[in-house]
Amino acid sequence: MTTAIDTAQGEEQLVVFDLAAEAYGVDIGAVREIIRMQDITKVPGAPAFVEGIINLRGNVIPVVDLRKRFALSVSEANRDNRIVVVDIGGQDIGVVVDAVTEVLRIAADSVEPPSAVITTADSVYLLGIVKLEGRLVILLDLEKVLTESEKNALTEAAAIAAD
Repeated sequence: MTTAIDTAQGEEQLVVFDLAAEAYGVDIGAVREIIRMQDITKVPGAPAFVEGIINLRGNVIPVVDLRKRFALSVSEANRDNRIVVVDIGGQDIGVVVDAVTEVLRIAADSVEPPSAVITTADSVYLLGIVKLEGRLVILLDLEKVLTESEKNALTEAAAIAAD
């Protein structure tokens, strides 16, 4: 997987999105594309945070609701909602977010490691906090947002739907 970190410059590019009134950032190298919300087909027996699947140009893509995955309150869909298609472990997965706000170039040294106070065994996906003027952006490691068994469940759900 390519990374957006430029070691010579010490910079990183992030795609920043909103989720439950907080700003989150992910490495732009993991983002395949950002699409408007569309009809999602439910998959029986899928984990609760899995919204279902979509057909993206002939490919069946599982879709995860990050609000549900992070145990945040679920909101009504609106016109700002987006599906961010990301590469997680070599598989394209759609991630539902409230809105994509910007692509941001940050200095690598502006990332603080997450405090031990806010991290638990369940929050291994937190890479750090980006300090910007007047706001903070929570940096996510997409490879760790889903457990291996959850990734396998998504792969199985997409395979069943594709048949």
